[in-house]
Amino acid sequence: MHQGYPTEALVRFLKARDWNVQKAHKMLIDCLQWRIQNEIDNILAKPIIPTDLYRAVRDSQLVGLSGYSKEGLPVIAIGVGLSTYDKASVRTSYLIVFLNLALQPLESGLIFEPVNYYVQSHIQMNEYRDRVVLPTATEKYGRHISTCLKVLDMTGLKLSALNQIKILTTISTIDDLNYPEKTQTYYIVNAPYIFSACW
Repeated sequence: MHQGYPTEALVRFLKARDWNVQKAHKMLIDCLQWRIQNEIDNILAKPIIPTDLYRAVRDSQLVGLSGYSKEGLPVIAIGVGLSTYDKASVRTSYLIVFLNLALQPLESGLIFEPVNYYVQSHIQMNEYRDRVVLPTATEKYGRHISTCLKVLDMTGLKLSALNQIKILTTISTIDDLNYPEKTQTYYIVNAPYIFSACW
């Protein structure tokens, strides 16, 4: 979780709770419990199965490392407007219905949900950022780098994207509670008028 920089990790939690030690301590304990309960340390080794479902989830999200800032911070580009959560949800829904029916006799408590796969994929991306991208930037620039910049490209954003608010809310909550202060700055580009009017 701290990637060899425990003091900096503690400072992130303090910043997230406006330097209130008790609140930061509770947040850290809750985060550690969440990591244990959800086996986050092993999540990169857990593929989303079946492969078709994994591919549908990943293909629906336009996310990638696009370079580094002058300060050496990784710049992560996210194609919010062109991500196709809704199309992938239709594809994954058929697979999920099939899996729920096919595996029902095997395990009565096993239920597949699309939101869980998007969340798992997002957590995997966060862990990859923390374990690979940020340490690589630290090595490349010769100083500790623990944050990134995110460019949210709203090109093609439609009101129908609001259908996926449950997924986005869940992901945002996980980031706020378990990956605090990992993004230094968000840049929103190509926002349609409706977005700026709501913002």
